[in-house]
Amino acid sequence: MSGFPSTGGSNGIADMSARNLYRKVLVLAGGAIAVTGLLYWQFAPSPPPQRSGGSQTRAPAPVSVATVKRQDVPIYLTGLGTVQASFTVAIRSEVDGKLQEVLFTEGQHVRKGDVLAKIDARLFQAALDQAAARKRQNVALLTGAEKDLARSKALAQKDIGTQQNVDQQQSKVDQLKASIEADMAAIATAQTQLDYTTITAPSDGRMGVRLVDPGNLIRVSDSGPIATLVLPQPAAVQFTLPARALPDIREAMAHGPVEVTAFDQDNSRVLGTGTILLIDNIINQATDMIRLKAMFANADDQLWPGQYVNARVLVTIKRNVLTIPSSAVQRGPRGLFTWIVTDKNTAEPRSLQVGPTSGDLTVVASGLSGEERVVTDGQYRLQRGGTVSITKQQTADARSGS
Repeated sequence: MSGFPSTGGSNGIADMSARNLYRKVLVLAGGAIAVTGLLYWQFAPSPPPQRSGGSQTRAPAPVSVATVKRQDVPIYLTGLGTVQASFTVAIRSEVDGKLQEVLFTEGQHVRKGDVLAKIDARLFQAALDQAAARKRQNVALLTGAEKDLARSKALAQKDIGTQQNVDQQQSKVDQLKASIEADMAAIATAQTQLDYTTITAPSDGRMGVRLVDPGNLIRVSDSGPIATLVLPQPAAVQFTLPARALPDIREAMAHGPVEVTAFDQDNSRVLGTGTILLIDNIINQATDMIRLKAMFANADDQLWPGQYVNARVLVTIKRNVLTIPSSAVQRGPRGLFTWIVTDKNTAEPRSLQVGPTSGDLTVVASGLSGEERVVTDGQYRLQRGGTVSITKQQTADARSGS
């Protein structure tokens, strides 16, 4: 007899089947692992070859450079301004009445004294005639009064008349003389009113858009004019600059006329060249700006009244100074600096002291001695002593500032 308890036949058969299935699973799993290892060994990429020396070499940084140059640099200041005509007049009526005729064409060039419009003058002519008739009447009365006065004086000398009659006649003569003077003033007033019915050009210039048509009743109190007359030659440009520029502008004006160039809004086209006429007598404290006015001959009508322009003022010319492109100037924790490229094509930072800027150029006060090569593009890739490859080289040339 066996020492183990006997089990049922069916349970023994089930245990054997489970063990056989387990062994088959293990065999299949082992085979799969072996096949996977063989495939990885066959097709896996080879490891990269080891570089000799044990460290990687940094590739040269591509940069653009410019050569430091000594040259004359014009220093400009630019402000936004508006064009003003040298003479602007709103053509209005100085008397009430019906606008009878308009004798100008919109946009027409007119001369001083040209008739522009006429107002119905009949009432004003009647008032002038009435004043003139009143004067003639008083002149006739004065003639009779003076004769009466002469007779009264003759009778008084013969003791036939009294002094009282003489005084009364003298008073009457004086009153008539005063009336005649009033009549003359009334005539002058009526004549002036009549003259106002003919509207003439007060100056040479160009007429604008007609705002009132013939047949309309116009009054002195009307807010709108009949038209506007402007004289664009010469033209003025009124512009503003920061108040800190005031000493430089005044110093420049002390040495002679200060040139001002007017550009269009895009700073791409020159509209005219003039000179500063005046500096305003007060600084705008709200904006810390100073207002200036420049005059332009404007012979070609390039400056149009009301137009926005950029006024560029030539303050001074820096003679024989070191310049570099403004893009070469960098700002760091210790201030301004630039990257220079040595003879060995390595990059080195150099501290700078700079002067004014003109367009794309910056004047170098100290830090460079000339003929060095400075990096104008690609600075973010540089490190001290790192090698560079020059992709573009230029020379810092003085160009028009904006």
